[in-house]
This record gives sequence, C-alpha cells and structure tokens, in this order.
Amino acid sequence: MTHADPAPADAALHHAVSAFLFREARLLDDREWDPWLECYAPDARYWMPAWTDDDRLTQDPLSEMSLIFYASRQGLEDRVYRLRTQLSSASSPQPRTCHMIANVEVISQRSGEVDVRYNWHTLSHRMQVTDQFFGTTHCTIDTAHPGFRIAAKTVILKDDYISQVIDIYHV
Repeated sequence: MTHADPAPADAALHHAVSAFLFREARLLDDREWDPWLECYAPDARYWMPAWTDDDRLTQDPLSEMSLIFYASRQGLEDRVYRLRTQLSSASSPQPRTCHMIANVEVISQRSGEVDVRYNWHTLSHRMQVTDQFFGTTHCTIDTAHPGFRIAAKTVILKDDYISQVIDIYHV
C-alpha cells in the first residue's frame, strides 16, 4: 500500500456516525424537510463541484463552476422553500427517491468533529421515469452537538452526464 490508512475509529463512533448519515438520507427520501435541515449547522457549507474537461474536479466554488453550492444552511433553506411552495418547476412534481449509503469511513477525528467519507447511490422516480445517481461524499460532522450536525459537505457526483437538473434530493 502506498499511503497510510487513517487510524480506525472506535466502533461506537462509527456506528453513531453511520446512523446519523442513514437518518439524513431517510429524511430526504421521506421529504421531511425541517428535520433534514436540522442535520446541518447554520454555517454548513454544501458543495457539489463540477468536473472539468480534463476530468478533474473544480477546486473553488467561488471562482469555478459548481453543480450545487450553498455557503451556509440558508441556501439549503431557500431551496427547501422553493420545493415546498412549488416555485421550482424542475422539481414539480417532486420525485420519489431512495438513498443508499455504503462504505462509511471515519477518516479523521478532532475534538468535537470527525471527517467522514462514504459512497452513495440514489434512485429517483418521477413522471414514470427512474433515474440513478451515484458518487462519493466527504463531510465534516460536528459531534459535539447533540445528535450531530453536518458542518461541511462536499458531494462528488460520479455520473455527471445526466439528462436533467440535479438537486439536493438526488444526492
């Protein structure tokens, strides 16, 4: 192996982090928007970088193309408002989704925070068509907050040649 593996997380922490991520995915599937938003810290950054023509991910959401970028939870709250009020024609009717999460790894730990990496696969059914999306997510979770909260989330969409608009409920 050419790189050092991160120190293994204790089983209880890994279980708690995995349960938190599974719950966040379920809340998206069930369209329970308020509890889903509560999974995010007020200053949480949510970013889905784009792929460049050179098959590299963009590095700076402020100066390069992103598929989704919200600098704080306020952006997610605005998006949820548009979904709830049907002000988003691209999301009306809303799809039925099924999120699957696998390969959850605690990459590093600090006082009150953990960095996590996991793979995901989402099925989305809307207007008699089923689409699928998959990728990897890196996030920092505030473990000092009761029940945990996401402090930062970077979603890497691996199948970025898609036939529709990508949205928060797809990933």
